Amino acid sequence: MPADQIHLVRHGEVFNPQGVLYGRLEGFGLSDLGRRMAQSAADDLVARNRAVTSLVSSPLQRTQQSAEPIAEAFGLEPTLEPRIIEPENRFEGKRMRGRDGALRDIRNWGLLVNPWEPSWGEPFGSIAARMIAAMEDAWQAADGGDVVMVSHQLPIWMVHRRTAGKGLAHDPRRRRCALSSITTFERRQVNDLGAGRFVEVGYANPAGGLAAAATDVGAV
Repeated sequence: MPADQIHLVRHGEVFNPQGVLYGRLEGFGLSDLGRRMAQSAADDLVARNRAVTSLVSSPLQRTQQSAEPIAEAFGLEPTLEPRIIEPENRFEGKRMRGRDGALRDIRNWGLLVNPWEPSWGEPFGSIAARMIAAMEDAWQAADGGDVVMVSHQLPIWMVHRRTAGKGLAHDPRRRRCALSSITTFERRQVNDLGAGRFVEVGYANPAGGLAAAATDVGAV
């Protein structure tokens, strides 16, 4: 029996004292605050009183750590899924803001020629396609109940826009995908032949009360 709902959970705050864009770089785990955020997401899922039968995580350290309290709460072993990983980004390891920020360096301006693709990393269409393919497989593989997938801001936002029928190009400052937020989807039938699609049915920000203390809110 397929899943009932799929919850896309963003990871918590990352320990990033240098303020770099970490992307897929190794060694960027959760801060102490980020662990509290991850726990708040797990608590929110428990409070829903729904059967969570499957847990999937991006292979990066921060998502695996964010999955830990969910795994403990529901007695699950997370499965690593590379298709829900952070996109590649040619600004990895660089500071984006401040007087020495990468955007002020003329040598980097060639990466900004097409923000609608974007030219500095994996195309938005590719991100959306791999995310939804991973969701399809997780939905089909579930033995009923709900699936939780711990991923990253941009991949989750691409699913939001694709399933809502919106263009994928967007202003990164306007993403509604806070740290440790939960975006929930259901599968809806669209014709008599049984074809279906994912529909967003909810968004929650259980770590919102902790956000004011965050010093790292992720990549742009």
